[in-house]
Amino acid sequence: MRKPIFNPRTKIAFGTVIVVAILFVAIFAPFVAPSDPNAQDLLDRLLPPVWRQDGTVNHLLGTDAYGRDVLSRLVYGSRISIIVGVAAMMLSCVVGTVLGMLAGYKGGRQEALIMRIADAQLAVPAILLAILVVATMGGSLFNLVVVLGISSWMIYARVIFGMTKSIKELPYVEAAVSQGAGVAYTLRRHILPQLVPVLTVISTLQVAQMILTETALSFLGLGIPPPTPSWGNILAEGRDRLLVAPWIANAAGIAIVILVWGINMLGNGLREELDPKGASRG
Repeated sequence: MRKPIFNPRTKIAFGTVIVVAILFVAIFAPFVAPSDPNAQDLLDRLLPPVWRQDGTVNHLLGTDAYGRDVLSRLVYGSRISIIVGVAAMMLSCVVGTVLGMLAGYKGGRQEALIMRIADAQLAVPAILLAILVVATMGGSLFNLVVVLGISSWMIYARVIFGMTKSIKELPYVEAAVSQGAGVAYTLRRHILPQLVPVLTVISTLQVAQMILTETALSFLGLGIPPPTPSWGNILAEGRDRLLVAPWIANAAGIAIVILVWGINMLGNGLREELDPKGASRG
């Protein structure tokens, strides 16, 4: 069998460096960005990046059709993408984990109801559901987080359901129940800690998926409304001027690729490190 190019710890290290670097840029955006991301100057509209002819050091990545600095909008846009990705992941993780543990532990009607709802929602593509709901409710940060979180809880629920059914049959869990431990205590004290490694891996990879979905919605005009910068609407702005000013779309596209690649590298590294046998089988 061919030896992998990157071992799990190398993947974790590379992914962590990329993610931490972009988090640093997002947190300290007012100090990193060279100018106000919404400041317009029509005299400097569609200036190319500094390495191209007519480029200027005042706008390292050029300007858009309104004369706004692309680098500044990219820096501030990272905040929206990361906030939406992390917040939506946390919402879907909490909802899916609670419902999955409840269905796996209680069984019976609770299991049938929760799992059938999950199966029905899995039959509808998440991006289609998100488009329908956001188009109805309108695009905003809160709406995006809620829609993306609710559209992805089933992934956690299905995995946690199966694991909970197996863990509850272990001797130490049965012993705790026989001593009078309640449902909430058993789930919190004896079952949830066993789920943390799997939840860590799923959550990490899920952030990347949430960021891509938010980008797609913003690209379609259903995400964060302008002039608030996000990588998706920067990409959409550059789409209409791809032949005249390709640096607008290229900057946002490259930023998205780097962040998603870093998160996926981190998630895959964690998966292989926490379950090397399962990773080798995959």
